[in-house]
Amino acid sequence: MAIELPLGIQSWCFREFKSIPGLIGALKKVGLPLVEMCPCHIDYKDDERKTDAAFREIRSAGIGVTAYGGLGLKNDERDLRRLGEFCVRNRIRDLTVVSVEEAALPLLEKLAGEYGIRYCIHNHGRGHQFCSLKDVKVFLDRTSRSFGLCNDTAWFLDAREDPVAAVTAFADRLYGVHVKDFRFDAQGKPEAVIVGTGGLDLASLFRALRKASFAGFLTLEYEGNPADPLPEVLLCLKAIRAVAAL
Repeated sequence: MAIELPLGIQSWCFREFKSIPGLIGALKKVGLPLVEMCPCHIDYKDDERKTDAAFREIRSAGIGVTAYGGLGLKNDERDLRRLGEFCVRNRIRDLTVVSVEEAALPLLEKLAGEYGIRYCIHNHGRGHQFCSLKDVKVFLDRTSRSFGLCNDTAWFLDAREDPVAAVTAFADRLYGVHVKDFRFDAQGKPEAVIVGTGGLDLASLFRALRKASFAGFLTLEYEGNPADPLPEVLLCLKAIRAVAAL
């Protein structure tokens, strides 16, 4: 059965397209109306006139912004408040977060309420803070709903976990999904591939999202061929549209 979800793309796919006009041009060629912004294009630590103008330029081009990240969050109130103010100015609610310093948790909980933001912890494969389903569960069990999961399907594969099972396990705290796929060589090294051609069961993923009544941000991410990713991105989009009405 088809599922209708708004699909965006991670600007990291176009990380070698450094200028905002260059990024917009690439996004227009993809043809999706939404983007999850990466700090490689807009760094919240830059001058606010520069960052805010960049967001205005993107939105003026008819492209909506679903989320911002990925980020490593440390126990630095000045920096975290700068990030919160950046989010308020630029109408960002969801932050994808690849690591969180333990000592920062009470402050992050407080700032989530002050700035109206959510932290979407992003599993990032073997050796990272949020690696396995168990890692994610332990963390979410001890935090409020200010924290949820951004399920990166390929990095769960890297951790020898099932990204489809993650949708079910964390349905009530699933704030985002990165639709991405890897294949692995004999040594276990990952290689980016068209979604559905590696370890990701794309049809099962979308069935699980429908069953979970997923309402978060859905992001296509292709990490390969950064100098010219558009052909592969379009093939990924075709594969997604074959299993979901988007």
